[in-house]
Amino acid sequence: MDFELTPEQRQIRDLFARFVDAEVAPRAAAIDAAHAYPREAMRQLAELGFFAMRYPENVGGLNLDLATFSLALAEIARGSMSLAGCAAMQALMGTKFLHLLGNDEIVARLFKPALAAQKIGAICMTEPNAGSDLDSIATTATRVAGGYVLNGQKTWVTAAPVADFFTVFARAGDARKLTIFLVEPHFPGLIVGRAIDKMGVWALPTSELALDGCFVPDSHRLSRTEGDGEEHLRQTLAEIRIITGAMALGVARAALDEAVRYAGERQQFGKPINRFQAIQIKLADMATDYEAAVQLVRYAAWRLDSGAPHHKEAAMAKLFATEAAARICDQAARVLASYGYAMEYPVQRYLRDVRFTLIGGGTSEILQLIIAKEMTR
Repeated sequence: MDFELTPEQRQIRDLFARFVDAEVAPRAAAIDAAHAYPREAMRQLAELGFFAMRYPENVGGLNLDLATFSLALAEIARGSMSLAGCAAMQALMGTKFLHLLGNDEIVARLFKPALAAQKIGAICMTEPNAGSDLDSIATTATRVAGGYVLNGQKTWVTAAPVADFFTVFARAGDARKLTIFLVEPHFPGLIVGRAIDKMGVWALPTSELALDGCFVPDSHRLSRTEGDGEEHLRQTLAEIRIITGAMALGVARAALDEAVRYAGERQQFGKPINRFQAIQIKLADMATDYEAAVQLVRYAAWRLDSGAPHHKEAAMAKLFATEAAARICDQAARVLASYGYAMEYPVQRYLRDVRFTLIGGGTSEILQLIIAKEMTR
């Protein structure tokens, strides 16, 4: 088994690492504190080809695999989880269904500009009573002349206040199965609601959204047939879980590096605190957690890229990487002690932001059930 990255993978990882060190990490605190969508940083990522990485060349993409994409995303998250959240949403959930299902006009007008971060996409799936339970999605799409009328409530819609288009999941047809629609902000009946004030990832705006008699023309039904939405969504969930694990790797690396740096500089009783066994044990456990998470995420991405069964491995990678990252960020704060609680140090941001990864793509408890189910098939 070859654990080495390919020359292309190392080149791309190093490209994004240099960008993060020069442009993102020095501005991470300011990006967070601004509580505003980081448009300039997103534009810079577009110039590096980030949003085009997972798409084929015939639509302006770079046709790269998920393992390579995950390396780049982990570097972005190492610099700023807020930026990584915005970037991951744009690169996958915000644009994927336009690429898979959009007609030529939609691809030209919305999808291709989105690869350049000139258009921002959002996905509307979660509802007040529907998260991991897709069967509880209650938004309806009623057939009318020339299109559909959508009614329902969505919540936790990331990038909603700045989005140029929304991918909406609603129940259509006699069987009321999930169908995918493209909704634009100017459509009457689309209402971006209150912003959700979050604990972390402050630069990623998140809002509620209402569909109140929102007319969507036939040309904006992305689903090929009514009711194919759940199939498309389930095929995407493994990818979402793997890239969420990659983001967890990034923030874990940042926290680990900060703990190692601080432990080497902080003096107590006449010597650096990294000479004390209590600190050494913490650092050793953090490093071990991190390396194990790296291998699980890479393995899951490799299985997906190679076409092997991967749903169980994706769930395992997301479960372990996010929980490990949460442990690492907590231990980093303990190493810094009172300074881990101070806003002037980045560890408090890592500790807040890492919880973002525990939610997206399924909670740890849901992932455990998925893993168990795959084991007992």
